[in-house]
Amino acid sequence: MRILVLGATGFLGRHAAAHLRALPGVRVLGGGRAPGSALPVDLATTAPDRLAAVLREAAPDAVVNCAGAVGGNPLTLTAVNARGPAALCEALHAAAPDARLVHLGSAAEYGPADGHRPVTETDPARPLGLYGASKLAGTLAVTASGLDAVVLRVFNPVGPGAPPASLPGRLATELHRARPGGRVRTGDLSAHRDFVDARDVADAVVCAVTAPRPLPGVLNIGSGTARPVRAVAEGLLHAAGLDGPGGVRIDEDGDGSPRSAAVPWQQADITAAGRALDWAPRHRLEDSLADLWAAAAGRPAEPVR
Repeated sequence: MRILVLGATGFLGRHAAAHLRALPGVRVLGGGRAPGSALPVDLATTAPDRLAAVLREAAPDAVVNCAGAVGGNPLTLTAVNARGPAALCEALHAAAPDARLVHLGSAAEYGPADGHRPVTETDPARPLGLYGASKLAGTLAVTASGLDAVVLRVFNPVGPGAPPASLPGRLATELHRARPGGRVRTGDLSAHRDFVDARDVADAVVCAVTAPRPLPGVLNIGSGTARPVRAVAEGLLHAAGLDGPGGVRIDEDGDGSPRSAAVPWQQADITAAGRALDWAPRHRLEDSLADLWAAAAGRPAEPVR
């Protein structure tokens, strides 16, 4: 089985590619715009006919699209998150119409929650900002494509290798720089989010690629539990041994995220993913944070498999 992973050098792409490589009889091809990619391709700019040529050469049985932008200007966000999946679907129709497409979406597509009720795949998508809107546009391109495709709508990924653009990754970086008795400033951390380990996301990707039957268009991938964002800071402090006397203080008096204020609580209903993929998350948040800290410190964390 030949599997093309786009965005294979990114946070989730690295974990997904590693888990897929562990499958017997599988050859994983890495594609993306990063230097050294086996198949150099940029979904944001490459024309669909050029993408189709790359796909014909790769001859994949499945394509996993982990490419995405979480920040940047409006042109970058819309090009990568909206235009990219649409171009990919057009190219797949031309070059590999029977390949399964697994596309990573985002919980930001949902927008505000209905109180403290877990969000399901049938709830309306009401993104608040351009990031969520661009990811939703990508999801709609995939679900309307007519391909054998599924969108894994990923909630808040955490774990070893979390990038500095994410709150866990930024906190880990700043705690490494902080001196005992110092402080790290954040915004308000009272919002509740559903944190899911990147290795559990990778497991879901494996299940989606190998599922023998057609899948629903969208599946939530989360832990199924809402935790205060403050728990991330406290878990990293504990993993670093900086939560006792003389440790580092977290001050929540900095500028916060407007989205956190507008979406104070979010939790995934993962029932559909369990039913369709026979999948369930395995990692506790505390273990994800401990492994994030260990990886940031250059120590071995739990292998990605």
